[in-house]
Amino acid sequence: MTDGTNPPSTPQPQPAPGNGYGFPPVPPAPGGYGYPGGPQAPAGAFGPPPAVPGGPAAPGQPAAPGQPGGYGFPQQGGAPGAPGAPAAPGAPGAPGAPGAPAAPGPNPYQPGGGPAPFQQNPAVPPAQWPPAGLPVQDPPGPGPFPPLQAEQPDWEAMADRSASERRKKKLWMIGGGVTVLALLAGGGTFLLMGGDNDEGGTNAGGDPSTGASASPSPSPSGSKSKAPVDNTPTVKDDPTQIRDRAGKAPLKMGPDAGVFPIDKRFEIRTKGNENSYAESEKRIVDTSKSFTVSARVWSRSAKGRQMAVSQGNEKSFSFELGLDQVNGKPAWVFRVQTGDQGAESTVVTVSGESAKMEKTFAQLTATYDAERKQIALYVNGKKAAENAVAGVFQAQGPLQLARSRHEDKWTAAWSGAMDSVQTYDALLSPAQIDTLKAGRVDAKTKPTGAWLLH
Repeated sequence: MTDGTNPPSTPQPQPAPGNGYGFPPVPPAPGGYGYPGGPQAPAGAFGPPPAVPGGPAAPGQPAAPGQPGGYGFPQQGGAPGAPGAPAAPGAPGAPGAPGAPAAPGPNPYQPGGGPAPFQQNPAVPPAQWPPAGLPVQDPPGPGPFPPLQAEQPDWEAMADRSASERRKKKLWMIGGGVTVLALLAGGGTFLLMGGDNDEGGTNAGGDPSTGASASPSPSPSGSKSKAPVDNTPTVKDDPTQIRDRAGKAPLKMGPDAGVFPIDKRFEIRTKGNENSYAESEKRIVDTSKSFTVSARVWSRSAKGRQMAVSQGNEKSFSFELGLDQVNGKPAWVFRVQTGDQGAESTVVTVSGESAKMEKTFAQLTATYDAERKQIALYVNGKKAAENAVAGVFQAQGPLQLARSRHEDKWTAAWSGAMDSVQTYDALLSPAQIDTLKAGRVDAKTKPTGAWLLH
């Protein structure tokens, strides 16, 4: 509370020319920002440099004799006798001493009436002080960093944006519901109109090669849809066994044989030595009945005797299908053994040729007609030759790829590749054999074994 009169005030000096704010002009410190160019703090440390004789005092430490206040500012209330410190009581220049300036009065802008923030520096000679009697800036000027005023949000604009977003969301929901209803209506119409156009063509989105519809449809066997085709070439968890796509008769490969991918299919490759082959665990073809054996083969060389598929026992083959020399020329051959001793006199051979005998795939298919006692060879789907036989030796040994048994030893190693190996316990017709050229099984007869189809 006051009585309405202004409190007494003592005229304060104006800011000194130079850096202002009541400090006398001093040259800037070499370190910039008011810090003296003294020793720097150790690497990685924070804070002002440590006090050294003649340098600034560290924060919280009294100024050493002869050093100014910290950070280049005159120290107030520092060590007695230090430049910029008030004189000791009774000393010349101290308050109340002769010739000393009058003590400043209470500051109306300082809480509690404390001393004014701007004081004349006793360390500066009176000749450099600013003229006395100048009025104090009322109120004092702003500091170097004025407080920032927080901007008030535009509440009306924010409300408008929120309402607009709600309207858009509502329109999207309405549009989505209309779209769903339209799709449901269209699907019902498709189901009502479709289904009568299956004969002689395909449904929408179907496969033109098979006539299969893109949507599930009942098959002749009563199943709702076709199961996806598994083209995995080898047995799961055992890449050394070629998977049987028709049954449970995988072919175990030798150490120098392997299955390789090529052009979206797989083929077995063999090196033409005794460790490059594949065989089944038990007999696949019953030679006492009619049968068909087919394979697509590729040979690195047309020289010598090389057998792609065979079956027999520990003494001799029962049948073999591959490449051999006939009348001094390379030819594709299908050969059967009619006796159990493997003598040359009991062997019957049919042969054929193709435009190129090496480094080109050829589809070889061999048949035995048990009723007519006749064998035949087809090359690329066309019959090449046929011959009558007394019968075929009933060997109990396993099926072999890339080799044959002759005179109690393995012979005729295949050097090349093959795929689409198939066996049937029936005699396929010429029309059925012609469909095997694409590497597919016959659609009317289930094979007894199928490996590396594509």
